[in-house]
Amino acid sequence: MTLRIKALSVHFFTATGAVFAMLAMLAAVDEKWSLMFLWLVVAFIVDGIDGPLARHYHVKKNAPEYDGVLLDLIIDYLTYVFIPAFALFKSGLLNGWTGWICLIVITFTSVVYFADTRMKTKDNSFSGFPGCWNMFVLVMFATTPHWLVILGLVVIIAATMFMPLKFIHPVRTERWRMISLPVTMIWTALSGYAAWHDFNIGHTAIFALSITSIYLMFAGIAQQFLDKDLPKIASK
Repeated sequence: MTLRIKALSVHFFTATGAVFAMLAMLAAVDEKWSLMFLWLVVAFIVDGIDGPLARHYHVKKNAPEYDGVLLDLIIDYLTYVFIPAFALFKSGLLNGWTGWICLIVITFTSVVYFADTRMKTKDNSFSGFPGCWNMFVLVMFATTPHWLVILGLVVIIAATMFMPLKFIHPVRTERWRMISLPVTMIWTALSGYAAWHDFNIGHTAIFALSITSIYLMFAGIAQQFLDKDLPKIASK
C-alpha cells in the first residue's frame, strides 16, 4: 500500500465521523439518549485516533486535495456541539426558557470559536474552551444537576471560549501528557459505561467521571498559573 493510499485512507477514516454523527442524531431525534451518546463516544474515539494517523502519514503532503483540518472541524461541530446541544435542549434537564438560552449560546459561540484562527496555542493546546460540549452534556446526563446549575455552567463555559485561558489537547499537549492521555482514556471508558447502562451508574463511577472531567477542564489553566503566563497565551 502506497503512502498516498494510506494518507487517503486516513481522510476517509476521519469522514466516518460524519456517519457516526448521523447515527447519533437519529437516536437523539427518537430521544434514545444512551444510544446517541454511544455513537458520540465512537466518534470521539475516531477523533482521537485520526490526528496521530494524519501526522504519521503526512496527509497534507501525500493527499493534499482533501483538507483534513476542515473535514475534522465539520465533524467536530456536529459531534461536539450541534448534537449535544440538541440533546440538552430536548432532554428535560432544563426548564423551558433556559433550554432556548443554552441552545443558542452553545451553537452560536461554538461556531464562532471554531472559525477563530487563534484557537491553538504554541504548545498545541487550545486558547479558550474548545467547544467540547459533548463531554459537558454527557456529564450533565450522568449527574442531573438542577437546571439553574446547568444554565450557569453553560454561560460560564461559553464565556471562557473567548478568554485567554489554556485548555489542553490530551494527545498533542506534551506537558503532563503521561497523565492527560490515561485520564482521557479513563473518561472515555467511563462515558461509554455510563451510556451503555443508561446513566444508571453508581456513585463511584459518577465521582470518577466528574474527577476526570475536572482534570481535563482545568489542567491547562493550572499549567498557566504554574508558569505565571496567564496574560500571554492569546490575544483574543
